[in-house]
Amino acid sequence: MREKAQRSGVLLRPHVKTHKTREIARMQVGGESGPITVSTLAEGEFFARHGFDDITYAVPISPEKLPRAAALARMVKRLNLLVDNAAVLPALDSLHRNQGVEFDIFIKVDCGYHRAGVDPLASASLDLALHLAAMFPGVRLQGLLTHAGHSYHARNRQEISKIAEEESGCLTEFRQRILDCLKGDPKDPMQWALSGRFPATGAGALVRSTGSTPTACVVETFQETDEVRPGNYVFFDAFQLAIGSCEFSQVAASVLATVIGSYPDRNQLIIDAGALALSKDPGPNHLDPNCDYGILCDLGLRPLSQMKLTALSQEHGIIAAPAALVNFFPVGSRLRVIPNHSCLTAAMYERYYVIEEGNITGEWQPVHGW
Repeated sequence: MREKAQRSGVLLRPHVKTHKTREIARMQVGGESGPITVSTLAEGEFFARHGFDDITYAVPISPEKLPRAAALARMVKRLNLLVDNAAVLPALDSLHRNQGVEFDIFIKVDCGYHRAGVDPLASASLDLALHLAAMFPGVRLQGLLTHAGHSYHARNRQEISKIAEEESGCLTEFRQRILDCLKGDPKDPMQWALSGRFPATGAGALVRSTGSTPTACVVETFQETDEVRPGNYVFFDAFQLAIGSCEFSQVAASVLATVIGSYPDRNQLIIDAGALALSKDPGPNHLDPNCDYGILCDLGLRPLSQMKLTALSQEHGIIAAPAALVNFFPVGSRLRVIPNHSCLTAAMYERYYVIEEGNITGEWQPVHGW
């Protein structure tokens, strides 16, 4: 992914929420101190303590979190925050006036996912951009950020490719709208003032930040973007495999589970990996309404296609399998499960065992909490 970004002339700002470890983050950025993306302030503080100094907190900031964000900003060279609502602007202004805090801001833009972000075609979105620019120097509007989360609902690589075009194109168009607004009336003193309050050489230098693992994986070259923020690609999972983001050999995370119950009379096994160990993410049910809670494999990560992980309770996983296979895996046997969503699954563990050529070569500890 880093090599693809370099070939494309864009910045890789990987999302570290999938693994939450300094070891993998350094692999992602080539041993450097950033840039990275985080999803919690706890992650930001953890990575700042370990030398990462260019961080984007990729969740819209709420007013009550601003003092903590300001403290984190003092620990690093740059902390980018997200805004998609004018309600947070008074709090930004108050902290600047009272404490001298200066904030680097990205506007969160909705490119079709409809989870968070401004509508790039709405006049209120343009007003928000201009208001943020007018708050300089307390606020430095650095760019526009979006996430094509709806790419997870795609059915194949072709559909993902189309979403990738929409993801980057919407930021280019919105940035152009901001430019056109500033160029609207050269005699307007406000517009002249605003044009100097964007970073570098004006609104045209606003960074376009995109990022989702499916869109980042299917394109050959990143276009109409300045930085990319994929995260799940470091592990992949059963979901990414199903929609075509990766091949089976690229999936790097699995859960080691033990058979704790064997019932050949009802064609069932029970393992000690339940909803907490695997998460209850339903997986790619838009492709298969009856998809399971992960892909069952033997210890060599060879899929066991006749065995289905059909149900989860808190600490139990229920496997449906032919009686012959049930007898082949007695109590005490071990299986590996490729989770539907590796980000949710990994977040439940206090350590990861690093496997190379079948041997444990390390233990990595992720950060937890918010």
